Amino acid sequence: MSSIFKKLAARKEEGIVRSLRANEGQVDFSSNDYLGMAANAVLASSIDQIYKHYFPQPINGSGGSRLLAGHFNFYEQVEKTLADFFETEAVLIFNSGYAANLALLSSLPQKGDTILMDEYIHASLKDGARLSFANKFSFRHNDLVDLENKLKKAEGEIYVVAESLYSMDGDFAPLEELQPLVSRYGAHLVIDEAHTTGIYGRGGRGFLNEKKIAAKVPFKIYTFGKAMGIHGACIAGSQELKDYLINFARPFIYTTAMPPHAFASVYAAFLYIQQHPEHKELLEQNIQHWNETVGQASGFSKNESPIQTYTYPGNDNIRALAQAVQAEGYDVRPILSPTVKEGTERLRICLHANNTPTQISILIQLITSFHE
Repeated sequence: MSSIFKKLAARKEEGIVRSLRANEGQVDFSSNDYLGMAANAVLASSIDQIYKHYFPQPINGSGGSRLLAGHFNFYEQVEKTLADFFETEAVLIFNSGYAANLALLSSLPQKGDTILMDEYIHASLKDGARLSFANKFSFRHNDLVDLENKLKKAEGEIYVVAESLYSMDGDFAPLEELQPLVSRYGAHLVIDEAHTTGIYGRGGRGFLNEKKIAAKVPFKIYTFGKAMGIHGACIAGSQELKDYLINFARPFIYTTAMPPHAFASVYAAFLYIQQHPEHKELLEQNIQHWNETVGQASGFSKNESPIQTYTYPGNDNIRALAQAVQAEGYDVRPILSPTVKEGTERLRICLHANNTPTQISILIQLITSFHE
């Protein structure tokens, strides 16, 4: 056991040890709560009303796996509502996006199949692939030439895995070119919409919907713990896919289901975003304000997404910058190597619908003035 703790000691010596820190009282430029729904009082009231309507007698916990005691008729109603919303045949809800990604890639590809993954996909997708008996390879980020070279060599059923929006750089996958390429080789496309659920597409249906290709992608993951402001996730696809996951996805079969109040939260949140498009509009305005304010200043990203960055190479440098900004009451977090490649250490800055233009301008000024 002591040899394991040596790894922790080494990380401490390198100054890259992780620790838990609350951010109460600071202006949020760190969370994934893009629409500002996590602390929305109107949504909270709606969740309680829906919960009490469907569960007049309080149920604090689900009681077990959904295959045992942890399933209720209301759960199926919520999944049917989401299937209609995402314009797909069926969805299956999981306790988190991590669990959904783990479930899909650990159970679907079989021995002799091939998983081709964008090198920047989330750790949960990589872990799911690792648990699979399929062959697995990475292709260079958003590099369709490299992907095609690997498609030509792939064996068995082929699964190509990408995210619609990448969380470290705030850039999008080239979905309009990716989908037909994957289809041309008879492969299956898996798209994680974690960072686009609620903020892109018609009514928040995701980036695939915005690009009008959602129906052409057989395996989609939508996450609720970011822009939706709640918790959980779902895999969307065919009814046959849902039935398969219920029977073979271990992260679904062998875990206690989310409690009824969590399902009420999902139901309420998706109703809320359809009734309140102004949050999405405010977020879009803040993204535009960021891009206009940073202008041509070096180090700053100008993404068309709420995920922005400021690159300042060196772990010590970026950590010192983050601490200086935090001291002024603005919650930003440094992203250190090896989480990102050495020399690309950065602040990861998340914009939200409830940030004000003034707060965004002050943040940019705090960063630029650090070097003065």
